Amino acid sequence: MRVAFYEPGARADLWLQELRAALPHALVAHWEAGAPPADYAVTWAPPQQLIDEQTGLKALFNIGAGVDRLLQLRLPSHLRVVRLDDAGMGVQMAEYVCHALIRHFREFETYAGQQLESGWTQRPPRTRSEFPVGIMGLGVLGEKVAQAVRQFEFPVGGWSRTARRIDGVRCFAGQAEFGDFLAATKVLVCLLPLTADTQDILCHASLSRLQAGAYVINVARGGLLVEDDLLALVDSGHLAGAMLDVFRTEPLPLDHPFWRHPKIQVTPHTSAQTRRDESIAQIVGKINALERGEPIAGIVDLERGY
Repeated sequence: MRVAFYEPGARADLWLQELRAALPHALVAHWEAGAPPADYAVTWAPPQQLIDEQTGLKALFNIGAGVDRLLQLRLPSHLRVVRLDDAGMGVQMAEYVCHALIRHFREFETYAGQQLESGWTQRPPRTRSEFPVGIMGLGVLGEKVAQAVRQFEFPVGGWSRTARRIDGVRCFAGQAEFGDFLAATKVLVCLLPLTADTQDILCHASLSRLQAGAYVINVARGGLLVEDDLLALVDSGHLAGAMLDVFRTEPLPLDHPFWRHPKIQVTPHTSAQTRRDESIAQIVGKINALERGEPIAGIVDLERGY
């Protein structure tokens, strides 16, 4: 069995070393143009040439949860593309969202400002029932985040393209219920995949339907958010602010207004990073299952984009 690996960054050698150890009976090699045909490919941001040359792949594994960059390539309809289900990212995402939520709810940013002036003023307590959290995207990561937020006793809602049922979460589905979901949300958490249908979904029309004083947390993809619309709604007072981990251009340009806006917090696409050990264990398990003729989870619907 041959496995082609492609990752353009500095960590490629570590991935290769650990993949070879986990697949001792396979020939695992870094893909280069003209490489022999492989049975499987494990990739991040592969070039079109890899897809064009490796026509006999049984599956192509993406070493990340989001496959939007991969779907920008010309992929044959028969190619089985497999994303990571979680691989350690779920708990990281839950940590990040809960931190952002509680930091805003408890007004810790205000206290940080007070400290700079040696201030000692307590803010009046807020009521959790008045801060319903709405999670856009109820996949593996979205469900993990929803269950984590529930532990802090906030009301939790969720919206997805198709109907879902999650204990303790008020679920909305489809375009028909999108407006009701927004109107029921005071803290919006975006975990949607980036597709043709979701591009620019966080725009003036949708964000303005959130409850007055709403807060936005985007940990999905920058292309989901119309940045100028967010800025306008924060400056108007309809939105209280935002914590953003993903952007249309990364790294965020030095002259971008997000850097200096007092009500917007920025982090460098670090809400959930791929854990190599867990990713390799998951990918190897799925390769072995496919070799045995067994079904696997995480196959991407190329038309839907996730």
